[in-house]
Amino acid sequence: MATTIYHNPACGTSRNVLAMIRQSGEEPVVIEYLKTPPSRERLIALIDAMGVPVRDVLRRKGTPYDELGLADPSLSDDALIDAMMAHPILIERPIVETEKGVRLCRPSERVLDILPNPAIGAFVKEDGEVVGKPV
Repeated sequence: MATTIYHNPACGTSRNVLAMIRQSGEEPVVIEYLKTPPSRERLIALIDAMGVPVRDVLRRKGTPYDELGLADPSLSDDALIDAMMAHPILIERPIVETEKGVRLCRPSERVLDILPNPAIGAFVKEDGEVVGKPV
């Protein structure tokens, strides 16, 4: 199974995760989900595989979250998924899928839990934080 990242190149966390995957020796399938959103069925499958509530995959910052009233606790999962399908920017990123599982990788070092080779050595994130240990 190939490693896949649902990526937004404008997002620093997403860029860090992509670089960590590559530093681990993997060349992932990169899906720029704003250009090529997952199908409804695929998004539901990813959320199910992560084992998190649909709300945990909703992005608030820099999205129409507030104007769409998505904080309303009475909204169903289907309604939230409908909003993500209509506005892919509402899908929190990055989501990574490997043979070891699916994770929303925020913070970026969460990707290490599912990489086939998590021994990436020291990695310096864009903000200067060092993750991992020197080899």
